[in-house]
Amino acid sequence: MTNPRTMPDPAADTITVLGLESSCDDTAAAVVRLGPDGPRILSSVVQGQTALHAEFGGVVPEIAARAHVERIDLCVEQALASAGTDLSGIDAIAVTAGPGLIGGVLAGVMCAKGIAAGAGLPLIGVNHLAGHALTPRLTDGLEFPYLMLLVSGGHCQFLIVHSPTRFERLGGTIDDAPGEAFDKTAKLLGLPQPGGPSVEAEARGGDPARFAFPRPLLDRPGCDMSFSGLKTALLRARDQAVAEQGGLTRHDRADLCASFQAAVADVLVEKSRRATETYLQARPDDPVLAVAGGVAANATIRNALEDLCKARGLRFVAPPLNLCTDNAAMIAWAGIERYRLGLVDGLDLSARPRWPLDEHAPALLGSGKKGAKA
Repeated sequence: MTNPRTMPDPAADTITVLGLESSCDDTAAAVVRLGPDGPRILSSVVQGQTALHAEFGGVVPEIAARAHVERIDLCVEQALASAGTDLSGIDAIAVTAGPGLIGGVLAGVMCAKGIAAGAGLPLIGVNHLAGHALTPRLTDGLEFPYLMLLVSGGHCQFLIVHSPTRFERLGGTIDDAPGEAFDKTAKLLGLPQPGGPSVEAEARGGDPARFAFPRPLLDRPGCDMSFSGLKTALLRARDQAVAEQGGLTRHDRADLCASFQAAVADVLVEKSRRATETYLQARPDDPVLAVAGGVAANATIRNALEDLCKARGLRFVAPPLNLCTDNAAMIAWAGIERYRLGLVDGLDLSARPRWPLDEHAPALLGSGKKGAKA
């Protein structure tokens, strides 16, 4: 006999969801509640793995998967305790089911299945990218449709978010995502990981005009992007500076970082301008460009995108920095969005290394170290 608690009630006045996230190198759990006064994050626990991967210069999938297995149940316990509830106060379990490093995704999915089966709760598989794309509805209550720039360690794409289940991709990276390019740049310059904050900090004292790095694909129409060539250009500039001077000075490194960061910002701003042109053709009542993902924490990029929005007459929305990087609150919220539509999964839910948000768009090429692109 089916446990009545496994049957969702989309019309409930209050919906409380436990979310789990383990797609890359952050193990996370969170409790989010949607009530008459709107959504509220009751708890959000994130255990990072930076120290585990530091000596390797990037995320090692096997190490990440093992850490997720060891930590995810502890994160769940902490999230429930911090929220002041237990499983009896939870209406559903939401979990990242992809895309991402398959070992980590599996760890989260199997934990969620066990909790759902044991507690008789509905199970909701969430696309990690949908979690990022729907975060502005959690934080700012955005109405559909809005334009989203998802820019992170493993992904970069422009999406028109029409509904919790309909995402129209306007373009994306065909190789490295910006976050991965930042990580590689940091490694080439001997800076600590994660690369984004390290490169940004170093760039503050540098000259962004010293090195004439390319702005890939700006000579082609559309919103697709490429960042792998920037890494190669930086490598050559570094080697030339070393050859000419017998080494790399702190000043050189700052200039390299500033020039690289400026190139990434220029590409993102120009491609965003093109994406806004397409988006505005739909004449949205409240035009918005939202940005999410780890690279959205970069102040230079955020400021440049804000300036673009002012010039184009769009509202600029960026969630708090702790909700731009990987977290489980966004997964719980995406689970609430699906729960309200009556969309739940069975215990046969599969972990997926690839899972495009826009099923009708052509597949993007390549796969990054931080996760499979979609």
